[in-house]
Amino acid sequence: MAALGVGLLTLLPVCARRSPVLRPIHRLLSRPGTVAADVRREEQSSGSVETDQTPKKRFSEVQKERREQAQRTVLIHCPSKISEKKFLKYLSQHGPIHNHFFYESFGLYAVVEFCQKESVASLQSVTRTPGLGTEAAIPFRSRCFSLKLRSPSGQPSEPARVPCNSQSPPSSKKLFELLCYAESIDDQLDTLLKASQLTEENTRLRHLTCSLIEDVAGAYFPDCAVRPFGSSVNSFGKLGCDLDMFLDLDEIGKFSAHKTSGNFLMEFQVKNVPSERIATQKILSVIGECLDQFGPGCVGVQKILNARCPLVRFSHQASGFQCDLTTNNRIALKSSELLYIYGALDSRVRALVFSVRCWARAHSLTSSIPGAWITNFSLTMMVIFFLQRRSPPILPTLDYLENLADAEDKCVIEGHNCTFIRDLNRIKPSENTETLELLLKEFFEYFGNFAFNKNSINIRQGREQNKPESSPLHIQNPFETSLNISKNVTQSQLQKFVDLARESAWILHQQDKDRPSPSGNQPWGLATLLLPSVTNSLSLAKKKRKKPASERIKNLLESIKSSGAEGPSDTNGKRTVSTQA
Repeated sequence: MAALGVGLLTLLPVCARRSPVLRPIHRLLSRPGTVAADVRREEQSSGSVETDQTPKKRFSEVQKERREQAQRTVLIHCPSKISEKKFLKYLSQHGPIHNHFFYESFGLYAVVEFCQKESVASLQSVTRTPGLGTEAAIPFRSRCFSLKLRSPSGQPSEPARVPCNSQSPPSSKKLFELLCYAESIDDQLDTLLKASQLTEENTRLRHLTCSLIEDVAGAYFPDCAVRPFGSSVNSFGKLGCDLDMFLDLDEIGKFSAHKTSGNFLMEFQVKNVPSERIATQKILSVIGECLDQFGPGCVGVQKILNARCPLVRFSHQASGFQCDLTTNNRIALKSSELLYIYGALDSRVRALVFSVRCWARAHSLTSSIPGAWITNFSLTMMVIFFLQRRSPPILPTLDYLENLADAEDKCVIEGHNCTFIRDLNRIKPSENTETLELLLKEFFEYFGNFAFNKNSINIRQGREQNKPESSPLHIQNPFETSLNISKNVTQSQLQKFVDLARESAWILHQQDKDRPSPSGNQPWGLATLLLPSVTNSLSLAKKKRKKPASERIKNLLESIKSSGAEGPSDTNGKRTVSTQA
């Protein structure tokens, strides 16, 4: 959603000089992310690959902390001008505040985390249901509040609005400038990561949104949990990505699983349905209806119950997230945990994934609309596989992670083996010291020459294997091994990926021979790879030749007329952009 647009990049003024204004922006975008942040900070300051010996938290530990954090947090819609000091003093009547921040989404919102969960109940106890005159309000004690001033005219005017935390990635223009300004290609990849990754505040907001949906579902299923999965928690999410969540009902049955008394066994009376799928459809249908009718800020609710994985899709206006809610999707959560581990093992993994994804989106290889495109998940699997193939390997295979697992790590979901070690501190760091620049170049070389016609990608074993089916691109699902996660990709889309990968590798090789200075007016390194490609231009030219002669002549005349305003062509065949105003 926040991708670099190809058309926009052609119009950007390209870093004619190093503006001193960019330095504070660069520092702002360099704040740590949400996964292994301390590890990366140490790595970046020392310039080495692995230096920090701080124990890394397990995925389950992080998610438990985030859930508890969200349960003592409230979301408040505030007046456009408000005294932050008085606002916090007012809320402190209900207990000490641990953290807070403001952001904008259909108005000004505040996320306020109390130190104790009881403070939320105290605030709810003094909150009233609004009177709406001719309309009727549906009374629902949520943790979404609206704050109003008793007498706005009597309030002292504020010198400025409260500082707001951005929930959006930097603009394409700003990101492009930052890439041109970077000192090296390694620095470019690191800059892209820091500018695009989920911030601490955005991560908190995602977990809070899940917790608010859990409040609605809990009316029907007490002790259920709504858990985020996918990009929001696997460390590869970027600002603006959708929020995937699932309604976890498994926890409910565990409370009384082994509680028996003498010869008696007590069971709940329940309704029976023919299959688990039908049960899922009925549950999601009811929850979807509740969100539509009673959920504050939940709009555009769609119940997509006949999909392979039934879901409810909606927009959460207060947070600005597009949400997909499924139920008992435990394999997806396990996949998120696996990616979290891979992302935390080595600082280069996330930087490379973010750059490849950004490159793919800039060239329309991926899309937010379902279709024949390669998905971000498939691209992530390709990067992981590539890093497993390095010598020495940068990432271990899934089979290796399974061999390290002990009894507490054993996990079988719906008959699928999902076992791997969960303690990151027991996984030996890689001895590979290759730079991000080399890895990016060789990623494009590797897949630009990969035998997709006969081989499949398999991160479980980390080696090329014969394809079990005829799909153009075959990437084995790491847990449901009979599934191909890229079955939707057509031959033409795969060929486009291959052509662009070869072109990108060639560009990086050419720049090795004659690298432009970052201070010049020429895009370079990663920034060059995000420009419209020669491959796309040739494809467009072929389409134009099919137009009627009169239209082709008209286009030709227009291009001749405007040629005087365009910059000169590069004699070496490299892509260029005009830097004229």
